[in-house]
Amino acid sequence: MAAQSNLHERALTKDTHNGDESRKAGKALRDKVPRKSHAVWQASKRRRDPVDILLKSCQGRIPQLIPIRFGRMMQSPFAFYRGAAAIMAADLATTPACGIRVQACGDCHLMNFGGFGTPERRIIFDINDFDETLPAPWEWDVKRLAASFVIAGRNNGFGKADAREGALCCVQSYREHMENYAKRGALEMWYERIDDADIMALIQRKKWKKMVQKQIAKASSRSVLEDDFPKLATVKNGKVQIKDNPPLIFHQSDLGAAEYDRVVKEAFRHYRETLTDDLKTLVDRYQIKDVAVKVVGVGSVGTRCAILLMMAGNDDALFLQVKEAGASVLEPYASKSVYPNHGQRVVAGQRLMQSASDMFLGWTEERGRHFYLRQLRDIKIKPLVEVFDGPAMARYAALCGWALARSHAKAGDAALISGYLGGSDRFDRAIAEFAVAYADQNEADHTAFLRGIREGRIEVYQEQ
Repeated sequence: MAAQSNLHERALTKDTHNGDESRKAGKALRDKVPRKSHAVWQASKRRRDPVDILLKSCQGRIPQLIPIRFGRMMQSPFAFYRGAAAIMAADLATTPACGIRVQACGDCHLMNFGGFGTPERRIIFDINDFDETLPAPWEWDVKRLAASFVIAGRNNGFGKADAREGALCCVQSYREHMENYAKRGALEMWYERIDDADIMALIQRKKWKKMVQKQIAKASSRSVLEDDFPKLATVKNGKVQIKDNPPLIFHQSDLGAAEYDRVVKEAFRHYRETLTDDLKTLVDRYQIKDVAVKVVGVGSVGTRCAILLMMAGNDDALFLQVKEAGASVLEPYASKSVYPNHGQRVVAGQRLMQSASDMFLGWTEERGRHFYLRQLRDIKIKPLVEVFDGPAMARYAALCGWALARSHAKAGDAALISGYLGGSDRFDRAIAEFAVAYADQNEADHTAFLRGIREGRIEVYQEQ
């Protein structure tokens, strides 16, 4: 454990030498790992069967929900990619890395970014999924993100040049912003955030400006009582409860009512202890009214996820999302988490990488399983990737590259990474080439996945 802790510290803190020395050290790493070496992707003959990896990743999940996960993944190579983090983690471990580690997202694709509200109710743009976060090579996040733009572009019907352009803009933005962050002081970097004004400044066409402004206005005006409560809850015989909507929302317990109530309250008590004293006072104003299983996302389907309905009065509701946290898909190739609870791993990584995090973030344990909690929905703005054309996708790619650079620079050594990247577009072009090659690999894996369904190896449920 001591060795792991030292690794964690080296990965996440700046070295004692100054920025100029860090730049020189980063530049020297090019001799060991040339930037152009990142362009290569070729599956080895010993590469594991992607279907086997997916099936193994389902161990411990709720059996009846696994077909929903696979039903979502079969829809397209893009949908498949979103659920295939475990496959790419194994592949990334075989690619060149210069030796610099950061707190990595672990599942860094373009749909895991978006706008959301800070505790002060400001709108910011950032990474918003950290289920796989772990200290790891910074290149892994960059490569997974860049490849997602090629795959999404193809999904939208782009030509080869436009699909590649998204990846190129993403990496160029990452490099240029990392160079800028290398000049910032530590405290200044900690305060850095991308807000709604930054988002609007990147958008050039009136059509998209109006669309984003409408999204921001709608998200900012929503409320739990008026928007979430009518959709998710109901009152029957004077008792408030979460609405069943099987197979996506349902009540399930293998325990008796009294034992189930005890388990929920004990798990919540452990969660409460992970909050600061002021937030303990806040959550103590609420009472737990109901808990129900809720299927979310693509990669998370089958893990034990739920929504928790709490009330502080007849017209004062709070929904918390409960998500199971297992070992990161990066763990076999990077290092084991230094945290005893994987929910704590997720919370710590999220707080470290985001410029502002949900104030209800906390973790707990229930019958040997690890969980983290956060507020459900709140102010969230989802990117409309499926309607983007080439120029819009390129702008969004630049925004995601910027956000990833900010996250890596906040906890890592920006000057060291910037020194390795340099001022030319050599690294950008290399990653764009990798992204195209890996998009081809992802399509081949999706084809193998569909073949597995036809052969009966994989059971799917297609939602209406």
